[in-house]
Amino acid sequence: MLNIGKYPNDESEYRGKSQVSNRQPKRMPNIGFRLMSLIMDFQDFLYPRIGKRVKIFAIAEGMTVVDYGCGPGRYTIRFSKLVGDKGKVYAVDIHELAIKAVKKKMEKYHLRNVEPVLARGYHSGISDHIADRVAAIDMFFSVPDPLTFLEEIHRITKKDGLLIIDDGHQSRKTTKERIISSGCWDIIEETPDHLKCGPS
Repeated sequence: MLNIGKYPNDESEYRGKSQVSNRQPKRMPNIGFRLMSLIMDFQDFLYPRIGKRVKIFAIAEGMTVVDYGCGPGRYTIRFSKLVGDKGKVYAVDIHELAIKAVKKKMEKYHLRNVEPVLARGYHSGISDHIADRVAAIDMFFSVPDPLTFLEEIHRITKKDGLLIIDDGHQSRKTTKERIISSGCWDIIEETPDHLKCGPS
């Protein structure tokens, strides 16, 4: 269940432990998004590894998965297949073109268990403690305020849920420092590809 349109005037009501962030996430220019999407399509054509990669994310049929920072939806499709008809995938992004791209994929691949969500800043609008898995793939390095972001992810994740996050274009040391210093997450598994984290 989404709470879109129910954001309070005072964003601090959603802030959790931190103060209202002055470092809001920045949306890339439309041309940048389109170029990124083309590069991703090219990569996926040459090196089709996403299907194999998501198999180790511990996503099962019937789960609710949030693809946070979904971009053009390259992971959303795989998550949709893994959770099946009884599951749900929220494809979340701050960019309108990402939402349009996901909607096109929903039509093309007949994905009835996917719901695109246009995030407002760090607020996804998704209900509290709904996600069995949140996947933040190739985007954490670009988040200006990691604490605010990690608090929002914590809010929407079930008590026994997992955050699956990778480094992107930053060092593993930086990724771990940001996760640990948030106080929201415990790193429970580390692989060269990603980290699995449980709510603290």
